[in-house]
Amino acid sequence: MRSTRSCSRAPKSSERGYALISALVLAILYFAMVELLLLDSARELAEARRFRARIVAETLAENGAELAALNIVTTEKSEATAEDWQGTTVGRMARNTDGSFDIEAEGKTSGLEESKTKVLVRGRVVGGDVRVQYTVHTH
Repeated sequence: MRSTRSCSRAPKSSERGYALISALVLAILYFAMVELLLLDSARELAEARRFRARIVAETLAENGAELAALNIVTTEKSEATAEDWQGTTVGRMARNTDGSFDIEAEGKTSGLEESKTKVLVRGRVVGGDVRVQYTVHTH
């Protein structure tokens, strides 16, 4: 004989509502976490761009100082400029009658993130020897 009790395995309507709400809350939390990750990665990318631009500007300024000092022993004044896809560099060297010299150079990056750096080198030429007394880098 069959039992008159019904054994239904289908969830009740209140259980279905709970599952739907749980799924929606989890989806919202998931998308919020993804958005936070995207914001953080955008911030890190901008910071990396600024750091790279600063390093490239320093390198360009140092290259400008080296170009200006190319013939420091034999020349009293020189100026050098150069430009490539990373930026521009300008360097000026002046040597005094007492053998002291000043080299000023500037590097400026091009691209998404621009940066500018200056280099100052002071020293003395004694005979054929070049002696750097100090250097200053400024951003």
